[in-house]
Amino acid sequence: MTATGYLVLSIGALLIGGTAFLAGRLTAGTREARPRGLTVADLMAMVVRSSHDGIAVLNAFGDVVLHNARAEELGVVRNNRVDDRARRAAELARRDGGVVSVDLSSLEVIKGRQPAAVHAAVKVLTEGFVVVEASDESEAVRLEATRRDFVANVSHELKTPVGALALLAEAVLDAADDREEVRRFSAKIMQEATRLGTLVTELIALSRLQGAEKLPELSEVDVDVVVSEAMSRTKLAAESASIDVTTDDPSGLTVEGDRTLLVTALSNLLENAVAYSPPGSPVSVSRKLVDGYVEIAVTDRGIGIAEDQQTRVFERFYRVDKARSRATGGTGLGLAIVKHVANNHGGEVKLWSVPGTGSTFTLRIPAHPDPRDEPTKDLSTRGPAGQELATTVPSGAAGNHGGEL
Repeated sequence: MTATGYLVLSIGALLIGGTAFLAGRLTAGTREARPRGLTVADLMAMVVRSSHDGIAVLNAFGDVVLHNARAEELGVVRNNRVDDRARRAAELARRDGGVVSVDLSSLEVIKGRQPAAVHAAVKVLTEGFVVVEASDESEAVRLEATRRDFVANVSHELKTPVGALALLAEAVLDAADDREEVRRFSAKIMQEATRLGTLVTELIALSRLQGAEKLPELSEVDVDVVVSEAMSRTKLAAESASIDVTTDDPSGLTVEGDRTLLVTALSNLLENAVAYSPPGSPVSVSRKLVDGYVEIAVTDRGIGIAEDQQTRVFERFYRVDKARSRATGGTGLGLAIVKHVANNHGGEVKLWSVPGTGSTFTLRIPAHPDPRDEPTKDLSTRGPAGQELATTVPSGAAGNHGGEL
């Protein structure tokens, strides 16, 4: 090789080496310039995976190319295959554009494994790809069904006294010349009007308890005052039925609550006990402190409640004995109000009952904090001579047997 050749070769080697060195430096600089940490794509993937909605992306052939775990929980995707209803909606979305709504609720009843109502929106994501976004609408469907039932029940309950008032008014007009008949029909009109007014009042109270209005601030309430006021409200009804309502000695217990609501709840329990007890039978009220809760129990020796009905008695308008309830002017809302008062106070209401023996309804409300940490009080229901009254239902029977609602 000539000297010129060696020179050209040396210059070429230098150029190649320099180029490689510069390329290496540029590559290193690129690596250093690349952002560290999560990228936008990483964040988007995390959003999809953690979404409360089910998300599935389909390609042009209807195959699932991407989906999150929620899509499987909602039944949108099973074994990596999309629901046929979603696939057909995807084809429609590709053809017509826009958003296609589809009901993906399970066609099989699998209790506790899948939501009862699943609705999805299907739309074109980009050319060749469609996204299915599904959400669990079970709660909204349940609330709507509850609202429809409530409106239907209210309409039915209001129709009865309103219709009765119209008929009785017509009867009064027809008997205008008969003083005794006018007096008799007028008394019935007053009775139906009173029942109608009670129904409207209880509907308003129930709507407030269910969140239509803000509840008053809870404060320290004397349990003895609540018991005394509730007994005063039901005194006339009890005397009319020859029923003796007794209670234990004052307890000095206090709770966190609203006195008006608590008196209403306890009055409803007492009124039910009186209405569903035979004349001359006893009704008792007792108070005790158990595990930080004040328990106010109302015990009767009435008709009792069958076990299969005990979980339903707190439903609105539900009546154990419809004929008896009509006769006493019951609205079917009293126990529903009791349940909501207890829930809004952070407590509960329990039921123990045996048909033909009687019932015990126990209202449990959180006690007012006492820095002295008093020991558990257990005050038995006794009469004037110290004789035990609630012998049919042992102390604590409501908590041990009842259906907790």
